[in-house]
Amino acid sequence: MGRTLSYYAGAMYRDFSGFTEARLQELGLHYGSLFFVLYIGKHPGCSPSELTKALRVDWGHSQRSVEKLVREGFVIKERPGGGGRAYQLTLTARGQEVFEESHRVFFEWDEQKLSALNGEERQQLLSLLERVMRRSAPEEACEGTAKKKEEF
Repeated sequence: MGRTLSYYAGAMYRDFSGFTEARLQELGLHYGSLFFVLYIGKHPGCSPSELTKALRVDWGHSQRSVEKLVREGFVIKERPGGGGRAYQLTLTARGQEVFEESHRVFFEWDEQKLSALNGEERQQLLSLLERVMRRSAPEEACEGTAKKKEEF
């Protein structure tokens, strides 16, 4: 039997996370916290509830991760208007630096992996992956694929 899409997805995930972890550790961030920083960076002022739903993690995990990012100086929690129970999340200057560097790391990984393909082949691969993702999760498909460079 030949290799499956799940095999390649897993292999790419391991390669990507290893590549990204090594680069972001230089900035003091671990891979597990990266997507919290990315979401907050793209949605400054978001609530913890929005963050939790968007990342599809449980509330406890989300809150522990946010508290750790606050302690480590990547995120600020502030109450709008200074009162109430609700609070908003924004990146600090250090968090913004990681946000920007993570995108450079993503593009570098893409270039490294896609270097064996010409421009037409790259576009075809990304288009096919986008189509596969739309079929599996239409409302959230392809964030960061075809529009990646435009969004970041």
